[in-house]
Amino acid sequence: MNLTQVILVDENDHSLGSCEKMEAHQKGLLHRAFSVFIFNSKGEMLLQQRALHKYHSAGLWTNACCSHPAYGEATPDAVHRRLKEELGIDTAVEKLFEFRYKASFGNGLTEHEFDHVYAGRFDGEIHVNPDEVMDCCYRSIAEIIHSLEASPQLYTAWFQLAFPKIRDWWQQQPQNRE
Repeated sequence: MNLTQVILVDENDHSLGSCEKMEAHQKGLLHRAFSVFIFNSKGEMLLQQRALHKYHSAGLWTNACCSHPAYGEATPDAVHRRLKEELGIDTAVEKLFEFRYKASFGNGLTEHEFDHVYAGRFDGEIHVNPDEVMDCCYRSIAEIIHSLEASPQLYTAWFQLAFPKIRDWWQQQPQNRE
């Protein structure tokens, strides 16, 4: 497993080999990624604010955890590794869906990802890694909807794309139906 290498994929998420992470972002190469959405027992979503020194989307709010599996690492293993590394937590998660997106940033980098989206629940203590996370908080779905409508520039590109599907999934959960 090489943590500096991302997994290059085709449009169907079939592995095409590996590439150094920054090179993949400089060239906009399609690579495997994951996003984890965590909810507490009150039905609030955990948001993290990315550290200011991140290579793109620094200081923006996003889902609990997002990253890339390392070359040779299974995506579910990477999910648990990064939850521990970024937030000091681990919890059961389930894969909900996947999507592809491409977003360019002002610094010349491009995210071109085949993103696997997971969700889980967690009510324990969070221990943020300041190298990864500047802040975190739990917010209701309604608060997030309002904030996204009022200030979408405060959120990462992938969060804005995945959130509507997560919102719909969350509202269909038996404990959230009225």
